[in-house]
Amino acid sequence: MMGEHEEQKNLFSYGVDLDQRVRAENPLRLIKQQIDFTWVREEVAGCYGYNGHVSVDPVIIMKLMFLLFYDDVKSERELMRIVPERLDYLWLLGLSLDDELPDHSVLSKARARWGQSVFEKLFVRTVQQCVEAGLVDGGKLHMDGSLIQADASRDSVVRSSPELISALKAAYGVQEHKLGGNLGNPHYQGVNKSMLSTTDPEAPVVRHSKHGGSGDSRPRYKHHRIVDDKCGVITAAQTTPGDVDEPKKSEDLLDEHEANTGHKTDTVVADQQYGTNENYRQLQQRGVRTHIGVLFGHSQHKKLKGIFPRDRFIYDAKENVYRCPGEQKLYPRRRDAHRQATEYVTRKGVCDACVLRAQCTRAKHGRSIMHHDHQELIDVARVQAYSSEARRDRVRRRHLMEGSFAEASRYHFKRSRWRRLWRQQIQDHIIAAIQNIKILIKAAPKNGPFASESASFGILSFLCAALRRRQRSTRPITRLCSIYSIGFTI
Repeated sequence: MMGEHEEQKNLFSYGVDLDQRVRAENPLRLIKQQIDFTWVREEVAGCYGYNGHVSVDPVIIMKLMFLLFYDDVKSERELMRIVPERLDYLWLLGLSLDDELPDHSVLSKARARWGQSVFEKLFVRTVQQCVEAGLVDGGKLHMDGSLIQADASRDSVVRSSPELISALKAAYGVQEHKLGGNLGNPHYQGVNKSMLSTTDPEAPVVRHSKHGGSGDSRPRYKHHRIVDDKCGVITAAQTTPGDVDEPKKSEDLLDEHEANTGHKTDTVVADQQYGTNENYRQLQQRGVRTHIGVLFGHSQHKKLKGIFPRDRFIYDAKENVYRCPGEQKLYPRRRDAHRQATEYVTRKGVCDACVLRAQCTRAKHGRSIMHHDHQELIDVARVQAYSSEARRDRVRRRHLMEGSFAEASRYHFKRSRWRRLWRQQIQDHIIAAIQNIKILIKAAPKNGPFASESASFGILSFLCAALRRRQRSTRPITRLCSIYSIGFTI
């Protein structure tokens, strides 16, 4: 007999237990088991007065911010529309069906009141939990940066003289950052000295292509991060304006990593964007192995094909000269303070008379060699960069580091939700925290109640493989089934 349900609104909702309505395998259950959000109350206590209007619980606000990125809800307004419809959201927030929900403006007010440091501590706490769970080795690190499109269009960019742009930045309250572009060069003129986005003045106009080829120019920020080699945990994360060079943040990221994890760095793996002489020198002075691709190495220049590489020239520290393959001497000519290097050249006419000139140089005035400060450290770094171990690490980096950025794009990573740098820093810290939490949850069953299930799964895989080989005797299989209490019929 077919039944027919008659819709009728209940007058009362007694006995509705959200804990029973949320399925056991819901990801939010694992998040609630692993992550404690109550620390935020003590952290932001100084942001509130002792009388007046009672605020929304900071724990609820932090959880709402977490859900905003975890499910990539398009806006805070949309999030507050969805919350009443999602029983698992209400359960995570600790609210009942009849509790009044806060207005969406509460989230933006809390961000302005708390500042970005609170959300940075959320990220740091996830790093520390991963360290305690044994998911961080700390010795070998992968480093990279990624551009983020600001919440501003190209139509908002105005062009004018550097003096007027500087005055506009002062009017908008933009702080000049010291790491933008090549500011150590007195002859450098940054492109953003004459350009400014009136929508988000802290986001400089940057071309997306790393090598200056095709690609659009628009306001952008840049996110720098370190990923641990063991499980892919993000151990350090910083956000800067888009025109900050990636190598400029290497030491800051390493300092943050060591502070967050308590581990000393042994090896850094990165692409050739980090392979500058200055970066090599700084990292080697820290005692760090540099498995970093060489920026514009000798083998990468088509024009240098068939030319003696730099390592064929021997430096004589006693005489302060270089000796070329033709046993001629190169003497210091001039000092480049910006590059912290000295140029060495031969005497006039020496290269013209040399029989090895065709193999040594195609320059009109002969061969020259740049000798950088602490050149011995740079040479060591280059040897490490070309080693087989470094090549393997850079291959692993392709899926570990790039995979980390690819996963972040699931949480609204590639475009800013809000404007101004400090809000972008909040966004990036929340996203990095979410990624670490997922790694923590994924690894938790290995040491938890699911360990026996994973062992059983491994045994079943072995049994299936044995059957595929069509073994004649079934005694070993039945014995394994009895040992591990696995129901299996032959």
